[in-house]
Amino acid sequence: MWALRRVSLPRRKQGFSIGTSQACCANLEIPLAFIQEKPCFLESPQSVSGEYLPSKRFYYTTDILSKLSVDIRSLSSHAGTKSSGEDDDLEDGFSELETPPTAEAIQVSNTDNESEDALVSGPEVSDDEEDIGPSQNELELSESESDPHGKRSPRRRLDSALFKAIMEFPGLSVHSALDKWVGEGNDLSRADISLAMIHLRRRKMFGRALQVSEWLEAHKQIEFTEKDYASRLDLIGKVRGLWKAEKYVEMIPQSFRGELIYRTLLANCVAANNLKKAEDIFNKMKDLEFPISPFTCNQLLLIYKKHDKKKIADVLLLMEKENVKPTAFTYKLLISAKGEANDIAGMEQVYKTMKAEGIEPEYTVKAIMARHYAFGGLKEKAEAMLKEIEGGDLKENLWACRALLPLYAELGQVDEVRRVWNACASNPRVEECMAAIEAWGKLNNIEEAEAIFDRMVKTWNRLSSKQYAVLLKVYTNHNMIAKGKDLVKRMADNNCEIGPLTWDALVKLYVGTGEVEKADSILAKAAEKSQKKPLFTSYMAIMEQYSKRGDVHNSEKILYRMRQVGYIARLRQFQCLVQAYINANAPAYGLWERMKSDNIFPNKALIGQLTRADPFKKTAASDLLD
Repeated sequence: MWALRRVSLPRRKQGFSIGTSQACCANLEIPLAFIQEKPCFLESPQSVSGEYLPSKRFYYTTDILSKLSVDIRSLSSHAGTKSSGEDDDLEDGFSELETPPTAEAIQVSNTDNESEDALVSGPEVSDDEEDIGPSQNELELSESESDPHGKRSPRRRLDSALFKAIMEFPGLSVHSALDKWVGEGNDLSRADISLAMIHLRRRKMFGRALQVSEWLEAHKQIEFTEKDYASRLDLIGKVRGLWKAEKYVEMIPQSFRGELIYRTLLANCVAANNLKKAEDIFNKMKDLEFPISPFTCNQLLLIYKKHDKKKIADVLLLMEKENVKPTAFTYKLLISAKGEANDIAGMEQVYKTMKAEGIEPEYTVKAIMARHYAFGGLKEKAEAMLKEIEGGDLKENLWACRALLPLYAELGQVDEVRRVWNACASNPRVEECMAAIEAWGKLNNIEEAEAIFDRMVKTWNRLSSKQYAVLLKVYTNHNMIAKGKDLVKRMADNNCEIGPLTWDALVKLYVGTGEVEKADSILAKAAEKSQKKPLFTSYMAIMEQYSKRGDVHNSEKILYRMRQVGYIARLRQFQCLVQAYINANAPAYGLWERMKSDNIFPNKALIGQLTRADPFKKTAASDLLD
């Protein structure tokens, strides 16, 4: 653990631990004169005997910051930087993430085509988060609802008669389907219920799964345990939102309101990207004297990776103090965070530490490494990592094709993409087809991408919106607006639900052709008519264009609409907004105060922007006139 923390923050003695005063406003390169004159956000110097997460307050800084130094390789020193085209601001993917796909999961997906559930309002998965993997809470709940013996067959599909009965029942009333099932004399064992819940969760039919849970409790069919209450809590958070989930916790009998309940609530706070609420729940767990577990720490790492990379080192310090051993998921998060910070040496050191601790990196970890190598121009290292993923014989490791196809495309290696696709082309799974479409799109081979998509349509009767979105993204990246429109019409004709991924592609399609107002209109109609909320990136694509134009009014409007649909304030939003004021040569009144109220802590770049937009800044001319 010490070695891992040293990798994260080699000069820890010069930094701060959880609860101590920690500079959050910028790196040390900020001009001292500005630091001494302008307000900055700092964490309050709060007692940390109980390892509580610190609250953040607004202070005026002094020259104390000039005496601090942060090592260039530390995670915190790179907060806010980007790499590999990954977008940390993609919202809401966390709670919906899938496990690195087992053959069983893929077989289920291929056969049943992941029918959309009209009751689900949850968002879709972002590309970068798919690499990180699932919420551990998602995994634990799935395990509790899995085969009673805890065994999973990699090639056997687990059929569920109860699940089929729910799906075949007319309409969306799961309660009526269950009434009919029991009325016909069928058994309703815990094993049957668990298997049906697995199928519903895998298809993201959280609304129907919630109805199953509600019916079971109302009809006293099984005796609820803490895991059952936790599963119900998780589903409420996904379908009805965090506030309803918090209310449900108060309704759970006190004797069942244990650590698993609060861990589940913490995971839903992270899924909702609610940093303050996640910290509050963590502190609540401390008050209740629950042990600090790897799961809890990983949830904090996951949300800090998105919102406040400076605190990653603090979580590692807490883990060391509490003797919490890092898991494979911990290392995966740290490797991804290092890669996003363009810290290749640090990423490699974490990888080496992971292996030294006896944890064999799975292929998704290696895929993250390969992508960051490719983005950093380290072609030989990327190729070596891809060969590790591939193993000795690709035909024996066909599961690796999904990762290899887009990564070889990232390196521009057409022959390798064709070789990998040929290895699985005789009987591809749907995920491999999607990866191949993405790969050929990156290589500008639109015809090949379209041919594979047509094969998908012929092989599987009904494709989901996620599968259509892969080809739509290819059209978007190449500004092929006519083909993009035709594909959306094709989706509608095939009764495919048009959701957030489709809206995102359409928005970017119109933005790419300069039709920002049209993109704005599409997104507004989507948000108004659907229970699902658009992706964070959809709003930002429009807001960035308004910002470039210096259109302050519409930039503020997009920010307001994001608040309306439930997105919390983010640093990137304010960076975009301030730039709109700068481009419009308009004074930005009250932005410091707005950021303070939203708990947004400016980095160096944003402080520079705020200085330029400051209506009260001193200039040579203003000094003479004063």
